[in-house]
Amino acid sequence: MSTENEGNEVPPAPSAPPVPVASPPSPQGPAPEGNAPTAPLPPVPQGAPASAAQAGPAGAPHASGPAPDGSWPPPPPATPPYGDGPAYGDGGAGGFGGAGGAGGFGGAGGFGGAGGGGGWGASYQQPAPRPRSGRGGLVAAVLVAALVAGGLGGGLGYTLAKDNDSTGSTTVSASDSSAAQVKRAPGTIANVAARALPSTVTIEAESTSGEGGTGTGFVFDKQGHIVTNNHVVADAVDGGKLTATFPNGKKYDAEIVGHAQGYDVAVIKLKNAPSDLNPLALGDSDKVAVGDETIAIGAPFGLSNTVTTGIISAKDRPVASSDGSSTSKASYMSALQTDASINPGNSGGPLLDASGAVIGINSAIQSSSSGGFGGSGQSGSIGLGFAIPINQAKYVAQQLIKNGKPVYAKIGASVSLEDSSDGAKITDQGTGGSAPVESGGPADKAGLKPGDVITKLDDMVIDSGPTLIGEIWTHKPGDKVTLTYERSGKEHTAELTLGSRVGDN
Repeated sequence: MSTENEGNEVPPAPSAPPVPVASPPSPQGPAPEGNAPTAPLPPVPQGAPASAAQAGPAGAPHASGPAPDGSWPPPPPATPPYGDGPAYGDGGAGGFGGAGGAGGFGGAGGFGGAGGGGGWGASYQQPAPRPRSGRGGLVAAVLVAALVAGGLGGGLGYTLAKDNDSTGSTTVSASDSSAAQVKRAPGTIANVAARALPSTVTIEAESTSGEGGTGTGFVFDKQGHIVTNNHVVADAVDGGKLTATFPNGKKYDAEIVGHAQGYDVAVIKLKNAPSDLNPLALGDSDKVAVGDETIAIGAPFGLSNTVTTGIISAKDRPVASSDGSSTSKASYMSALQTDASINPGNSGGPLLDASGAVIGINSAIQSSSSGGFGGSGQSGSIGLGFAIPINQAKYVAQQLIKNGKPVYAKIGASVSLEDSSDGAKITDQGTGGSAPVESGGPADKAGLKPGDVITKLDDMVIDSGPTLIGEIWTHKPGDKVTLTYERSGKEHTAELTLGSRVGDN
């Protein structure tokens, strides 16, 4: 499986076409609160036009003129089979923010760079409203009667159109007392978002040549460390510019503390960090269950402080992400899969559970093969987003803060990265002409040889080389694991202790 990244510059705010709304069959006032009396809607006086009797609630929009072409939006192409190519959710040029190519794991939310054209296709022109005749008075009268009968004590205010009002428009608005009754108790999405947003930042990375993009990050500790994706900051690695902006508008210059291309995790640090930082609480991704609610925070298509919701739709999803270029190196994860909407610009942002604890870092999405809306190259969410489990990301971040370099677990053997369903095959030759099985390494000590096909790591089924790498990297050096492998048609098992590799080379 492969992944691709997003485009480069942040596109303008998307404009989605209006959706024609059919008029509801009959008007209904809002349900009364408490023990307020209720009454049916008064009958329409005789002689009233039928259209008035069938009118919807005052203030409901009615589109006039021809309806949009039923072919909009165009039907998306068939989703490529698993492995056709995921992409990072961001869009910085180069690194893991390159231009989004066709399909695969379309860049999850990282750099919301523009891929040419509007990110959501051509804007739709709102049809001009058709002037109404002077029938608004009758509609308003019916509505007033309903409010008097069914809304006593409900705290609703209303505005009645005057007889000489040629527009015939009547609006109903909630009073201040009604608005004050809206409760956002602890545990509601609004409450969780309100508590988490102040600890998130929008990251802008710019290379020395001026290229770059936008992603997201979150406060990791009180010392000013921010955790995000490696591909979010890739453009600023070699002398570029990096800034982080909080929801309150305060903007800080930042520097890269360390980045792990293989894990797709990076840590940056705010310069002159404020003293009142509130790190987000970290959850336990090992305890996450399919069906758990999720909340994703990010800057999709450049719109900062956006919140979307969904559930955990799968766990341990093998994902290999890259920008698809010839110089790109893949990142591997055993991901949390969510249907919370994740788009270019979400990369690096936190995936929260229902309590507001971070359970993952949004990193990649599965996109359609069309390359984005309106042919822009900016692929959007189709309900398959992938997050790096926070238990793994926390370990990587701590290593980066401590040493400035990532530390990877390894078995000491080269495996084929070709798509497969049979397992991870140890190659006949290692990378760059090296030995396929490292002499004295964990695999060598366990008796593995070139041609062996690894089918399980502990209880996890291994169907390919990328799956094996992603699963190994969920462990730490020194962990003991059991490998199941096939040789000459016979199944064998071997126990080994994982070795370590420092850095991305």
